Amino acid sequence: MVEVKVIAEIGCNHKGDMDIAKELIQVASKICGADVAKFQKRHNRELLTPEEYDTPHPVPENSYGPTYGAHREYLEFSVGQHKELQEECRLAGIDYSTSVWDLTSAQEIAALKPNLIKLPSATNQHFVLQEFLCKNYDGEIHVSTGMTTRDEIEKVIAFYEKHGRAKDLVVYACTSGYPVAFEDLCLMEINTLQEKYGDRVKSIGFSGHHLGIAADVAAMALGAAGYERYGKGKFEYIERHFTLDRTWKGTDHAASLEPDGLRRMCRDLHNVAKALEFKKSDLLDVEKVQRDKLKWREEKHGTNIRQVS
Repeated sequence: MVEVKVIAEIGCNHKGDMDIAKELIQVASKICGADVAKFQKRHNRELLTPEEYDTPHPVPENSYGPTYGAHREYLEFSVGQHKELQEECRLAGIDYSTSVWDLTSAQEIAALKPNLIKLPSATNQHFVLQEFLCKNYDGEIHVSTGMTTRDEIEKVIAFYEKHGRAKDLVVYACTSGYPVAFEDLCLMEINTLQEKYGDRVKSIGFSGHHLGIAADVAAMALGAAGYERYGKGKFEYIERHFTLDRTWKGTDHAASLEPDGLRRMCRDLHNVAKALEFKKSDLLDVEKVQRDKLKWREEKHGTNIRQVS
């Protein structure tokens, strides 16, 4: 059976509230059946230029502060809080992970030793950050390829090969947008990544910022078919943004799934994964029963044929 893990990208949808963050973990695990709860970590003075930090948020109604920097600080959890979230995940039976946006964040989260750390599309050309992870972190490194040229993707793969970590690398097909229109999802890029890099990296994933759950099932089917076709590039992860309420204040909520949506997506992925198989024999056991009842056979029905003149 195809095995795909679902990452519930909580990100900053907790609105800076630890109680909401913990509720999101519990719901993602217990109600939805996700495999990973993922957050984000930023050191905003390091990540942003002074001008970016002091500029008002471009969408004021989504801002939690008078400037973009203040907005980002309001949503930021400390390392101690991330350790608390990691423990909450352990108790809930779901993996903890975080996307890291700068070197300091990478150093802090690597010290927690999660099973996987994510590089968002925005930082996949930050090779000082990635070199630190290659040398100081033993888990899986996941990298999204949104807003990234084909030459830049090749540069990423070659970098991990150079550092002997390509077999710990999971590369995601992704279109950066919030939300992304269906015509811009470009799901066939999953197969492109499998064909070009499937034998060079650990596996392939899909990170979606679209509406609904139909495209995620299609992504898994494409990934399974691509792996069968190319004999490489196992498809292992689907990541979706997750919130308790899509109408909440914030940039990512509108492109996120609410609990029932994530629950149904996990259910559908699990069920369709069981269907993505070749027949193991000419007749399955379920067919043999129906064949005995329904199948026309000459030895059984031949004597009852009415001659037509």
